[in-house]
Amino acid sequence: MAERRVFAGPAVRKVRREAAMTQAAMAEALDISPSYLNLIEHGQRPLSATVIVRLAERFGFDAAKLGAEDVPGGLAGLRRRLADPRFADLGIGPQEVEEWLQTAPATAAAFARLFDAAPEERGEAQGDAPEVAAVRRAIEQWRNHFPDLDARAEELADELRLAGGDLYGTISERLRTRHQLGIRILPSDVMPDRLRWLDWHARQLMLNELLRPASRTFQAAATLAQIEAKDEIDALVAGAGFAEAAAARMFERHLIHYFAAALMMPYGRFLRACDATGYDLLLLQRRFGAGYEQVAHRLTTLQRVGARGLPFFMLRIDRAGQGSKRYAGASQSPLVDGDARCPLWGVHEAFARPGEVIADLVELEDGSRWFTQSRSVAAPGASGSGTPARFAVCVGVDAKVAAPLIAARGIDLMRSPATPIGLGCRRCTRSGCIQRSMPPLGRPLRFREGERGVSAFDFAGD
Repeated sequence: MAERRVFAGPAVRKVRREAAMTQAAMAEALDISPSYLNLIEHGQRPLSATVIVRLAERFGFDAAKLGAEDVPGGLAGLRRRLADPRFADLGIGPQEVEEWLQTAPATAAAFARLFDAAPEERGEAQGDAPEVAAVRRAIEQWRNHFPDLDARAEELADELRLAGGDLYGTISERLRTRHQLGIRILPSDVMPDRLRWLDWHARQLMLNELLRPASRTFQAAATLAQIEAKDEIDALVAGAGFAEAAAARMFERHLIHYFAAALMMPYGRFLRACDATGYDLLLLQRRFGAGYEQVAHRLTTLQRVGARGLPFFMLRIDRAGQGSKRYAGASQSPLVDGDARCPLWGVHEAFARPGEVIADLVELEDGSRWFTQSRSVAAPGASGSGTPARFAVCVGVDAKVAAPLIAARGIDLMRSPATPIGLGCRRCTRSGCIQRSMPPLGRPLRFREGERGVSAFDFAGD
């Protein structure tokens, strides 16, 4: 895949001003021409790898924070927000939106935060809680790829492989010999509301008996992450600068789970397996002894410089369509934004076809196409008593780059019929949809005497 071009004019200009340097002086320090630096600062040229390295060496420029001001959903997300009916009279064109994001990303991000923070003014349900929103921003700033954690997990995974045996067994042995922690599997009635309980006083890690093998390995790996990746995780949490303690703890939990998944599916081996199998999710699940949801999440993290995977997003919803996990990764997909889901999207069908992977080629109103795969999963530790908790896990990628997927073979991704979907009824202006449950925002209802369309809502402007 081609490397993403990095436009970081405002970030470079900020570094120069903090150093109290003219463009000519900074250009000399970077060994480039003043005119080239001027083009970079005005978003007309991308940063080359050489210039990024020189900025880091000579000005302490943190390349990892490039894109820290990014709008969730990227350019597509910003365009989607500006497509709100309240801005219709302003005539904001696509080029103008792109220029805004390139030249003033911080103000674009500020607009996005204000827009997302007041969904009730747009007639929508409440958005994420503040601490959840803060954690989502921190994850997306890193594109859900944490290179230090991946490197440490890969190193540890190699050590464990040399010890032989299955991964759960080698993790158990490492916990016992290095950290004096034993593992006990306890009955579910003893741990009715916990999957994992680390009792430092008793020097025991207690796991619920209802955990399936992949989940048992994951929980043991998470405990190892708490101990052996503590420095790396603490540094990332501190660097995020959360105002709320709850957000810091939530981000810490995400990073612990990230490390656990990276230990089960080491970056290099996992990416090679993805390429070799055509991203066959079920085969990857068996090969790495992981759960379907764990594999799906891991796909969103494959953004190592020089060894990138496809830019997947992941979404997990319940039967009501509410999203409990939303990771855009590097996809910049608008399908993970907001709480509403189009009922025509195949992700909902997964509940009716348990165990089956539902492939779907969908097209949004802006003409963009996405290839998605969805499957229902049971909640970790779910038992057969009562109403089982189930979720639908969906991964998707831009149809333009989906050709390597084994599930997409034989499909003309850009010309085959695609399911037309929207971003929820309130944001969708497609007319004549029999599934429509409410009219789009900003469109007055229209009634024609003696007529009844296929949709309960006929609106102006369709």
